[in-house]
Amino acid sequence: MLDVRRLRLLRELKLHGTLAAVAEVVRLSPSSVSQQLALLEKEAGVPLLRRAGRLVQLTPQAEILVEHTEELLRILERAESDLSSSLTEVAGTVRVAVFQSAALALMPGTLAAMAQRHPSVRVEMIQREPETALRETWQREFDLVVAEQYPGHAAAHHPELDRRSLTTDAIRLAVPPAWTPQPISSLQDLREAVEGAAWVMEPRGTASRHWAEQICRQAGFEPDVRFETADLQAQTRLIASGNAVSFMPDLLWAGGTAPCLLLDLPGDPRRTIFTSVRQSGAAAPALAAVRAVLEETAALVFAPA
Repeated sequence: MLDVRRLRLLRELKLHGTLAAVAEVVRLSPSSVSQQLALLEKEAGVPLLRRAGRLVQLTPQAEILVEHTEELLRILERAESDLSSSLTEVAGTVRVAVFQSAALALMPGTLAAMAQRHPSVRVEMIQREPETALRETWQREFDLVVAEQYPGHAAAHHPELDRRSLTTDAIRLAVPPAWTPQPISSLQDLREAVEGAAWVMEPRGTASRHWAEQICRQAGFEPDVRFETADLQAQTRLIASGNAVSFMPDLLWAGGTAPCLLLDLPGDPRRTIFTSVRQSGAAAPALAAVRAVLEETAALVFAPA
């Protein structure tokens, strides 16, 4: 009989590529991981790994086992979900991955409501960039991800993840409060408004950075990106102090006042914020409760004053 825990290690090796990476994910030593995979080879009766220099590769037989392991994990997750649904109390641990502005605007209210309504649910949160978090949720490192999609950009697609909209927020040009700019009704107005300005943006490779650069190029200029940080609060400080301009989503100001001037952009571009979970575990009561409270919180954040 094949051991499911060892099969999971083989799957992790497929996903992460090295024994050291697997060891870090499962919190074992590399030698322990290697020993468990050696035992799995004995159980299977066929070679599962082969050396390729300093790396190890999966054999075709190992690939077959990984494919079946995926289905086994889906079955086990559905079984756990059904078992939880049979209980009268909503309980369990829900691991949430969330990007910064959503963590600031949505998670405090969500956590407070969960503690009041479902005290037996433990919510663990970690900040992750959406592109990374979606993949890691598919890989079963998280149970739920709060992610974003910028206009004209499709978020990464993983076939076993569902998607439910939380809200949308406007993206505006944020400039120092001392500026006295004119309204922006065209891309030409945008170009003229920021001529000679320094920009702050998120790192290359992020959806927000790519979107921002494309908007600037459509307006006929290349942004002078002098400052780069994924911390939107740091970006806000640079703008408010008169050192930079940027495009900022409204969720960042939820529940407060922006310390900079916000100018509407032509076409009223909006970002979509959504949640994703694995379909096999979506019905788990604890997970469903967190998701529902997140949706309530998002509705309150953008409710008319």
